[in-house]
Amino acid sequence: MEEGQRQKPKKRRKLFWICIFVVVILVVVGIVLWVTLRKKSEAEEFKAVFTSRCCCCLSKYAFQHAYVGKDPCLVPPDAYQLLVDAAPFEPACNRMMFWSKTKDVVHDLTSKRDCFITMEDTFLGTVLNELTWCSKEGSSDTFTSGCPGWTDCVNNTVRSFWSKASESYAQVACGSVSVMLNGSIAVPFNPTRYTSHNMTSYEYICDVSLIFSTNKQNCANPSLKNLQKELAQGIAYSCQEVPESQIQECALQPHKPCGSCW
Repeated sequence: MEEGQRQKPKKRRKLFWICIFVVVILVVVGIVLWVTLRKKSEAEEFKAVFTSRCCCCLSKYAFQHAYVGKDPCLVPPDAYQLLVDAAPFEPACNRMMFWSKTKDVVHDLTSKRDCFITMEDTFLGTVLNELTWCSKEGSSDTFTSGCPGWTDCVNNTVRSFWSKASESYAQVACGSVSVMLNGSIAVPFNPTRYTSHNMTSYEYICDVSLIFSTNKQNCANPSLKNLQKELAQGIAYSCQEVPESQIQECALQPHKPCGSCW
């Protein structure tokens, strides 16, 4: 009887460790499955968003060709050349607008008025606006998390796309081209930002509007003098200072001609 009683604790301990082992195995398997499914769901989610916005198979192939299987910090702007060729930008003379540090006020205006077109209003801009994507060297997957941020590396997947897209958008600029810069910061024009990228090589009129809400810079700002110097010969330049409230009022007056807004 005593021997049987001594064996029971041993059996219980053995059963306990077997249960622990099984639980650990299940947890490990669960984590592996979760990570695998999460990666798959990321790719499927991005694919679904991209497909819903873009029905062109050629554009999809050209897009993935730019970054899939590559280090997300080693994707140069020219990697998106095939994509830009597959979905070229159309010129919109006298309506094209570029911006820097004025995103909210500009997009509020273009969403309510049909006067101007920004990069984000074009086919490629609409498809990829607000999306994050990248791949990894040797991988065939697309990831939407764990990608380098805008300033983490110069040639990151997303930044290079917008740099190339802005350059290509500027190449079809014609007529009067509007540029809205932030007049409330010390340096309104920064040539390293993609939104001002390549606004220096083509023939058009460059109309700069300094949008300010609080601290006001003026058109004599040194950075704007640098912009004038960078403009190619033959490109006319003008600058005016406009209160942000004036742009907002214009957005709310659909019957008022855009040219008389500021």
